[in-house]
Amino acid sequence: MGYYIWSMVFFLFLTAKKEEIPMIPGIHTSQDTTAGHFTYLALGDSYTIGESVPEEHRFPVQAARLLAAEGINIAAPRIIAKTGWTTDELEAAVNEAAITDTFSVVTLLIGVNNQYRGRSIPEYKTEFTRLLTQAIRFAGGHSDRVVVLSIPDWGVVPFAEGRDREQIGDEIDAFNAANRTIAKKFRVHYLDITADSRKAASDPSLVASDGLHYSGKEMAVWAGKLAGIMQGILQQ
Repeated sequence: MGYYIWSMVFFLFLTAKKEEIPMIPGIHTSQDTTAGHFTYLALGDSYTIGESVPEEHRFPVQAARLLAAEGINIAAPRIIAKTGWTTDELEAAVNEAAITDTFSVVTLLIGVNNQYRGRSIPEYKTEFTRLLTQAIRFAGGHSDRVVVLSIPDWGVVPFAEGRDREQIGDEIDAFNAANRTIAKKFRVHYLDITADSRKAASDPSLVASDGLHYSGKEMAVWAGKLAGIMQGILQQ
């Protein structure tokens, strides 16, 4: 990864606003009107859509802007994500979107709501595998152009006050063990952002105003690491 990305990640807050275009009801997308040489599809839930942060602070948007700052011609990301989605709900939305395009890079971050709703690990494995298979298809069949991000630990944020934080963390770890194993099987990139998310336990600036999700500052950390992986993919 270029030195510029690492040096910018902790203070780059984006100012250029992209036009938000709803593809289908219930799906948020972010898409530039000027096509870039490279394209990026981000699949997920509240963490991907950036609940409670401005659009320019979403980690997919920050990652794309960091790449652009490195001279990589990439379009604004297309985002299919919604707060509260579980794996089956994301899968249904992706199927409804009927995507026919292929993308230079695809990211997948999903599972926190499976844990929150008490869904089982076996069910998650089955549905996550189908989603990852779709993600690889959207990347033109190239597994090395797909990045799975681990599930952040919401047990450390103020919203979890009065709950069993240790149990939440243990369950998040179990879901991440599952998605990491599947990612390895399919030979896609894996980015662990869980450890970074846990720093919010002692740093309130990493938490969004709703006390549950993560701030643009925390998402800048994820974006910097993701941009490094994406740069390697796009410069092959």
